[in-house]
Amino acid sequence: MEFSIKSTAPEKLRTDCLLVGIYEGRKLTDLAKSLDTLSEKAISTALKSGDMEGKAGTTLLLRQLAGVSVPRILLVGLGKAEELTLKQLKSSVRAAVKALPAGVESIAADFASLSIKKSSVQQIAAALAEVVLDATYKVNAVKQKSVEPHALKQVILLVDKADQAAAELGASQGRSLGQGVALAKDLGNLPPNICTPTYLGKQAEKLAKDYGFKVEVLDQAAIEKLNMGSFLGVTQGSDEPPRFIVLQHLHGKKTQKPVVLVGKGITFDTGGISLKPGADMDEMKYDMCGAASVLGVFKALGELKLPLNVVGLIPTCENMPSGRATKPGDVLTSMSGQTIEVLNTDAEGRLILCDALTYAERFEPAAVIDIATLTGACVIALGHHVSGLFANNDSLAKALLDAGEKAGDRAWQMPMLDEYQGQLDSNFADIANIGGRAAGSITAACFLSRFAKKYDWAHLDIAGTAWKSGKEKGGTGRPVPLLVTYLMQQAAK
Repeated sequence: MEFSIKSTAPEKLRTDCLLVGIYEGRKLTDLAKSLDTLSEKAISTALKSGDMEGKAGTTLLLRQLAGVSVPRILLVGLGKAEELTLKQLKSSVRAAVKALPAGVESIAADFASLSIKKSSVQQIAAALAEVVLDATYKVNAVKQKSVEPHALKQVILLVDKADQAAAELGASQGRSLGQGVALAKDLGNLPPNICTPTYLGKQAEKLAKDYGFKVEVLDQAAIEKLNMGSFLGVTQGSDEPPRFIVLQHLHGKKTQKPVVLVGKGITFDTGGISLKPGADMDEMKYDMCGAASVLGVFKALGELKLPLNVVGLIPTCENMPSGRATKPGDVLTSMSGQTIEVLNTDAEGRLILCDALTYAERFEPAAVIDIATLTGACVIALGHHVSGLFANNDSLAKALLDAGEKAGDRAWQMPMLDEYQGQLDSNFADIANIGGRAAGSITAACFLSRFAKKYDWAHLDIAGTAWKSGKEKGGTGRPVPLLVTYLMQQAAK
């Protein structure tokens, strides 16, 4: 999709549809007032008839207004003027894009001129580009008849000439982020017989080729040489070979310590011998959304060319039951040398992540952030609106929380007190892989923390936010916006 910045008079534009904001109470924005005058009060007449109140997310399509060359005017409800935020604007634009008539290939919008709390023209342009890409996303379904792409091909952002450079930068940033989100969604939505560990490895290699990243995709023999016994314990029940992916975006100074992102890549999770119930098990294809988010972040990094050093680590495999599968009661030896009593084979994500966290030490990182659809307990605690955040460093936690607020991809910090560590005690190994039902998301984070003592570390539990169920089933691409925003903030320091 093409995004362009123009300072042309709206009524003279060559576009299929112009989006025009209306505040709640039928109050006109400056653009609406101008067009209303040109069209002999066509807009205010439509509003007075009761067709629209201006409530957030509502729309009204007007055609062939006198004095206006654009054939369609789509009025977009913005809610109360004094309460307009960037989040609300994105929600209204999403509704507008969904309401576009079939066949509309080009739209224009003047939202950069609106007064929005704590938002610059650059931020507004970035938000508009991101939300339009997200609203026009089509699921990459495997069907006999291929899914038709959205008709929309061009988005024109109208700004004052003085704001053109800022808007162009913002639109470029939003487009890059939108592409990263789309890749994460695509990977999550693929069926598990296509999106295997081997497939993820090939996607990493493609990204490396497209953007000049350094890449290694380690096979089982290489993983064995690294003594990743915990990771190998999860994969041994599957016929599908595991992969350990190492991606490096090296655009910072050589002396700059990298940020390391670790993504859980269980491409299908049956629960292993601790077999899950059959209902909704198909959604366990989304258990690799941590890995998908890392690849999505790297897609955005490649587009943005951020002056940072970033490393992506993805342990990826299936968790299957078989005669070879790890059993409850087995003891695994991790790469760190710590032994782990496996009390439940469905708590497998932490078993592959812990070896990746140990591997991360070799990069002497500035920070390590792991991303995982780790626990159902986090869904019970926080629902589907915010991701769970755990950290051993308050400054890192605050930076991630702030990035999530700015990106509209929020997280909530959870406690990780020493008192919880005792739940992981084992009579037969250094640590058990579960700590019982109580505080399940916290004890999972406590488990990971034992392998992340040599650096600043944060853990994002995205079990409730990585995908949606029901009628709108599909990946969300979260937390790519949070992570990209965090990395952009680090690059700006």
